[in-house]
Amino acid sequence: MFRMQGEEALPLVVILGPTAVGKTAVAIQAARAMDAEIISADSMQVYREMDIGTAKPTLEERAQARFHLIDVADPDEPFSAARFSQMAGDALSEIMARGQRVIMAGGTGLYLRAFLSGFTLAPKVDAHLRAQLIQESQALGLTALHQRLSALDPIAAERIHANDSVRIIRALEVILTTGKPISEQQAQTGKPVRAQKFGLTLPREQLYERIEQRVDSMMAEGFLQEVEALQAKGYHAGLPSMKSLGYRHLMAYLQGEWSLESAAHYLKRDTKRFAKRQMTWFRREEDVQWLDVSEGLDKAAQMVIHSMNRGNHWES
Repeated sequence: MFRMQGEEALPLVVILGPTAVGKTAVAIQAARAMDAEIISADSMQVYREMDIGTAKPTLEERAQARFHLIDVADPDEPFSAARFSQMAGDALSEIMARGQRVIMAGGTGLYLRAFLSGFTLAPKVDAHLRAQLIQESQALGLTALHQRLSALDPIAAERIHANDSVRIIRALEVILTTGKPISEQQAQTGKPVRAQKFGLTLPREQLYERIEQRVDSMMAEGFLQEVEALQAKGYHAGLPSMKSLGYRHLMAYLQGEWSLESAAHYLKRDTKRFAKRQMTWFRREEDVQWLDVSEGLDKAAQMVIHSMNRGNHWES
């Protein structure tokens, strides 16, 4: 049976930080040194056929370390923090049962926080009920649905704007499916996961330069052709996956809204803004050991490796 040795042993090392800072490279280096496996915590890398625009680890990189939660959903398949938490938990248990160390690396703060803090899984979507609620919203208006929610779950109704159709319908789905208000279920959490958290950081100018270079590289590697192929398969601009960074920009180009030069320009701008929001989010996280990687990634990787050697002893 798998067990952790010592009171200070932690089941998981987390590498977080903004886009383009070098999380994957550090994770791979640490994983190779410590015979560890990597759980990706990236909300877009879960999608198949979305490789270039999500900066997914290459096949060569995946040959160096085993990755989990990459290519687990189709681009038109709903994916959520709850589903991530369930799949990440399953992966963590399975890796630990084999006596392997585990590194979680990614920049989706909501997914990381949901998993580490313990996340109560939401009920599955009832397609028939959802269609019925959508039809009601179209026939009666959102105000009527919001009033219905107020009667069934006043706490949720107070939190949700009367024009927020997605959240109104979801809250109604939950209470009509389970008999329990979504406000009550959201107040419940599972058992927190203990982790050693490392955050990678760069001076803003260097990070922005990396973002510029990454976008240029993506375009050179065939990002536009990737989006064209997705569009040809029927994945349209209205899908949540296609509204993500890069994909929505190139979809706008393909729809004639922007020139290709403008699409690339706005992608760089919006990625920089996204990185800034990521850092704002991560700075609020507790117990993060921040590592400046302005002089290279090797030192950060060695610090992660040293911590894993010192604190986590695994035995099967």
